[in-house]
Amino acid sequence: MIIKANPFPFSLMVFIGKILIWLLKRRFKKIVVHPMDGASLDSSYIFMSNHFSFLDGFIAGYLLKRELYDKEALKGVYIMVLEKQIQQNKWITKFGGFSVAPGTDSVKESLAYAAEILSQPGNVLLLYPQGKIESNHVDYINIRNGINEIVPQIKGSCQLLWSTNLIDYYEGIKPSLYCHLLNCGTNADFDFEKLKKKINEHHTQALRKQIRFPKN
Repeated sequence: MIIKANPFPFSLMVFIGKILIWLLKRRFKKIVVHPMDGASLDSSYIFMSNHFSFLDGFIAGYLLKRELYDKEALKGVYIMVLEKQIQQNKWITKFGGFSVAPGTDSVKESLAYAAEILSQPGNVLLLYPQGKIESNHVDYINIRNGINEIVPQIKGSCQLLWSTNLIDYYEGIKPSLYCHLLNCGTNADFDFEKLKKKINEHHTQALRKQIRFPKN
């Protein structure tokens, strides 16, 4: 049986989020966002990114505030977390965390719960489809099958969004964060193989831009 999210009132979560974003901005010399084509504002959202550090959740919060909350399109944020982590840290459920236990019978229940969340406009599900932490400069994003099980169960419109997040120092003492956003379409035209190809082509282009970034 899954452990469901029991989040704080959203207004309180927004206040806490603003503090965390302030801390994030202090951590980096600068944050550069390469925007995407406009996302629908009457939809739910799956927000995906590469998974490379403890800061990933803070980065997602910053991007969600900028791209969705400031445009009045955001109502609730949820994230799928390993069951063992939630059992050890029950506070995670207060921030939209709900459990998944790979290899058990409850996996289908977790995926159905995710689809239920995404059937409500304004809700966001954070996903790190690699399923593990890897370097932010890996040249291929290995996307696991979970999203392919969730999307077909969603009722209503759901937008799929991706961000390749990269960190570099260049001439600075503090690192700078570069976020390359991508609109991946909706659940209406979802194709898992095409999604994997689209994300990896975008990720490759982002890496190339990053490597050749300095211009004299």
